[in-house]
Amino acid sequence: MPLTLVEKLATRHAEGLRPGEAANSGDFILIRPRHVMTHDNTGAVIPKFREIFKSAGLPPKIHDPHQPVFAIDHDIQNTTPENLGKYAKIESFANEHGVDFYPAGTGISHQVMVEQGYVRPGSMVVGSDSHSNLYGALACLGSPVVRTDAASLWATGTTWWQVPPVARVVLKGSLRPGVVGKDVIVALCGIFNKDEVLNHAVEFAGEGIAALSIDQRMSIANMSTEWGALAGVFPFDERLREYLLKLADSFAAPGRPGIRRPGSRSGYTRAEVEAWWNDRSTLSADSGASYAVELEIDLSSVVPHVSGPNDVKTMTSLPEIESRHVKINKAWLMSCVNGRLEDLAVAADAVRGKHVAPGVEFYVAAASATIQRDAEKLGHWKALMDAGAIELPPGCGTCIGLGRGTIKAGEVGISATNRNFEGRMGDKNGLVYLGSPAVVAASAVAGHICSPTKFTPTTIASSIKAAAPNASKPAAQSGAKSFEVITGFPAVVRGRTWFLDKDNLNTDGIYAGKHTYNDSMTSEQMAAVIFENYDADFRTRAKPGDVIIGGLNFGTGSSREQAATALKHFGIPCVIAASFSETYKRNAFNNGFVVFECPALVSYIRSLKAVPAGTRTIDAGAIEIDFTKGTLTLSHAGTSRSFPFPALSRVAQELVVAGGAEAAVAKRLAAK
Repeated sequence: MPLTLVEKLATRHAEGLRPGEAANSGDFILIRPRHVMTHDNTGAVIPKFREIFKSAGLPPKIHDPHQPVFAIDHDIQNTTPENLGKYAKIESFANEHGVDFYPAGTGISHQVMVEQGYVRPGSMVVGSDSHSNLYGALACLGSPVVRTDAASLWATGTTWWQVPPVARVVLKGSLRPGVVGKDVIVALCGIFNKDEVLNHAVEFAGEGIAALSIDQRMSIANMSTEWGALAGVFPFDERLREYLLKLADSFAAPGRPGIRRPGSRSGYTRAEVEAWWNDRSTLSADSGASYAVELEIDLSSVVPHVSGPNDVKTMTSLPEIESRHVKINKAWLMSCVNGRLEDLAVAADAVRGKHVAPGVEFYVAAASATIQRDAEKLGHWKALMDAGAIELPPGCGTCIGLGRGTIKAGEVGISATNRNFEGRMGDKNGLVYLGSPAVVAASAVAGHICSPTKFTPTTIASSIKAAAPNASKPAAQSGAKSFEVITGFPAVVRGRTWFLDKDNLNTDGIYAGKHTYNDSMTSEQMAAVIFENYDADFRTRAKPGDVIIGGLNFGTGSSREQAATALKHFGIPCVIAASFSETYKRNAFNNGFVVFECPALVSYIRSLKAVPAGTRTIDAGAIEIDFTKGTLTLSHAGTSRSFPFPALSRVAQELVVAGGAEAAVAKRLAAK
C-alpha cells in the first residue's frame, strides 16, 4: 500500500513492527524518536522520571543519554532564587546523566534544536512543547509530546503514539514582495478554520515551496499547531540542502558555540548532508498515497493579514484593518515563530530612521543568542534599538505572559508571536493581534496597525478536496469495535454537567500560562485556579463529581499537562467534547484522566439555546455515562436524551486503570 511521507517516517521510528509492516494512519505504535526536547518543564519531568524508577524498585537511569536535550528558554527573566535554583538542579541532573544542556540565554529551545544540529531530514524529533512542529521545516517529523511522555522516553527510549491522519496542502504560485511565511500560515488558519486539519499531520507540497526560505518554512510549520495540526512537514529540496550545508560549515568552524559532550548527537558534516541528499527519494510520499484531506492555496493571492483580537483563527486583511486605524499600546517581535534573522532584518528596514510612536512600547527578543549576534553584525539590531525598541533576552518570556512587557487591561497590542489567546500575554482584558514582523515593526512606529508596504484587498485563491475513497483514516482515539470495559475501569459515571459554550477553548483558558512553570504548586492549588482566564466563577459553582462538556477542539494550544491534571485534581471525572486537541487528549490519558468525543451531544445542547448572552458556563443537567454500552443520557429541564459514543480503546482504559503512563512504564521496567 502506498505510504505518505508521515507514515514512512513513523514506520522508520516505530518499535516492534514485523518485517515489511508499515505504520499506517490510525495505528497505535511504540516510537523511538531520535531526540526528545524539554525546556523549563524539565524541572517537572525529573520527579516523574524518578517516580517511575522508585515504583519499579530500580535506581533511576536515562536509557539513552544522547536522546534527551534540555534547553532553558521560558521563564528566563525570572531571577528569583527559586527559579535560578530550579535551573541549577536541571543542569546538575543533566551533568549527572550525561545529557546535553543549554542554559538560559542560549535561545528558544526549538531554535537551539535546529541551530545545534539535532534536527535532520528523515528523523523524528519530539518535544515537550506544542511548537515542536517547527522541526518539520527540515523534512523531519516533529511532533509535540507531553511531560509524562518525556519521562517515559528518558526511562525506556520509547513512548506510545497514534499515527495521525495526513493532510496534503499544495502551495501554488509565489509570494508577492512584502508577504512572508507568517502571512501564509495566518491565511491558512483563517481560511480553513473548520477543523479541516485538526489532529492531522500536514504534508506541504507544490511548486510554491521552492521560493520559501527555510526561516519562512519554520514559521509555517511552527504555527501549524495553531491551525490544529499535530505536525507540519516540508519536503527535502535543494533549498533545504543549501541551508543544511551552511549549518554543517558552522559546526566545523572553530569556536562553535554549543555542547560537545562525548557521543553528543549535535551537529553533522557536509558529507552527511550529501548522503541524505543522495537518499532523498526515501523522504517523499509514494505515488498514489492517500490523504484524509487535500487543500490548496495560491501564494500569489496572499496579502498580509492579522489574526484577532485574542483569536488565532479570526483574520482580517491588512488593507481592511489599516482603514480602521486600530491604535496600539504595545508591539512584540519575538518567539519561535518570528524571532529569526530574516524577521529582524525586515523589522529593521521598517523602522530605520524612524522612532517608536509616543505611548507605544516595542519589545524585541531574538530567537537565539547566535541570531542576535548575527543581527548585531549586520546592523539590524542597532536599527531596532535606535528606533526605541526595548531589548529582551533570547527566550519566550512575554509570549507566554512571563517577564517584562505583558499586556495590561484596556491595552491593545500587535505581536509576531504564534498565539494571542485571551489572557495568555497578560491581562485577559487586553486585546492582542498577531501579524508578521514587518507589520509589527511598522505598527510600532505608526502607533496603529499597518504595514510598511501598501496592498490592495484580494480574495485568497484556495480549494479543498474531500478524502479519496481509499484514504487511510485513523480509528478515533476511542474507536474500538466492542464495548469491553477492562477490570478496574468504571462501567458507569453519573454526575451534574457544565457546558462550556466555546470552540477552540485553549489551555490558557483552562490553566493560565503564568502558573505553568511554578513546579511547587500543590494539587489543591492547581485545582483552585482552573478556568481563571475563561470563567473564574466556575470553580465556585462546580463541585467534585461534575462532568464538563466542551465544544470543538477542546484544549488547543500549549502542551501543558496541568490543563488536564488540574481538572482531575478538582474532582472532575471526565470531559466530553465535540472534538479535542490530540495533545490535550494525550495529556489526559497519560495522567489517567478520561476524555471522549460526542459531537451530537454538543449540537443538542446548543440547539436548546440555553446559554444566556454573556454567560460562558451553564448547568446542562444530569448525565449518566455507560461505558459498557457506549451511550450517555442527558437529563435537562424535565427531558432525557441518549447519545452513542465510540468505545474507549483498550490502550486508553489501561492507562486510566494504571493511574497514568508513569505507572504503566514502571510496571514494564519492573517486569524486565
